[in-house]
Amino acid sequence: MDNIKSAREIALEKVESLGEATNEERLGWRYVPEGERLAARYLKQDCNLTAELDKYEAAARGYVAAGASDILIRNIGLPRNDLAKKNSRRAMDGLKELKGDKVAAENVFSKMRRVFSHYAGQGEQQRRQAYESLKAEFELRMQQAVQQQLGSGMRVRVDVEGQPQFREEWHKLQAQLDAQYLKLLEEYRQELMAID
Repeated sequence: MDNIKSAREIALEKVESLGEATNEERLGWRYVPEGERLAARYLKQDCNLTAELDKYEAAARGYVAAGASDILIRNIGLPRNDLAKKNSRRAMDGLKELKGDKVAAENVFSKMRRVFSHYAGQGEQQRRQAYESLKAEFELRMQQAVQQQLGSGMRVRVDVEGQPQFREEWHKLQAQLDAQYLKLLEEYRQELMAID
């Protein structure tokens, strides 16, 4: 029975085994969140990232830039609407300022732009066709259900787009169509994170 330890004792042993935090870890804990806040401010307002970074001492600048880069990369998304396009463009502009290897970053941005272009062009056409096909399928099912209940001669006009089941199915289908783009976009985000 003497071998049983409380949760507190186990937690204290784990903390002791971690040892002291390094200076780099402390700098990261302090400055990465500041970089995240800087990126959020950059996306909402029009501040100069380079000038803001220059306000930090050299040892902290890399951590601030890393925090800001992380937030900017996460804000690059599919061009679903004008706001999403604007956010992605703004995030990419900010990353151009932060990344040291500008050529590598621009190469990744070019790949992202191709994905965005396809999504807005051919992808939009695919989504429109899928929507119309789903709508026609739902209208047919609704008509069949009405005919079974009211008799074969009855034709009732039903607002399919207003039906919760239709909207749910459309959201699932839309997510499937977007998945291929999101997968590529995530790969490119990972490439951006690896660039200094």
